[in-house]
Amino acid sequence: MRVLRFIFGGGAIIQGLITKDITLGVLGIIVGGMAILNVGCCGTNGCKTKFKNTNSKNKITDVEFEEVVSK
Repeated sequence: MRVLRFIFGGGAIIQGLITKDITLGVLGIIVGGMAILNVGCCGTNGCKTKFKNTNSKNKITDVEFEEVVSK
């Protein structure tokens, strides 16, 4: 994934220089920097989700369903 980010970042920097687009160049620097520094969106374990064990606190109860019939 780092190589892909580096290629996209480098391509964005080059395209930004060719078209003289500052925004594209800055975004290319950001994406390329993410690849070089090996960081993601939110840093270390940024995509990790919190897991709550609900079975120990909440007991599973029976659910009552009501049947709906169309006429």
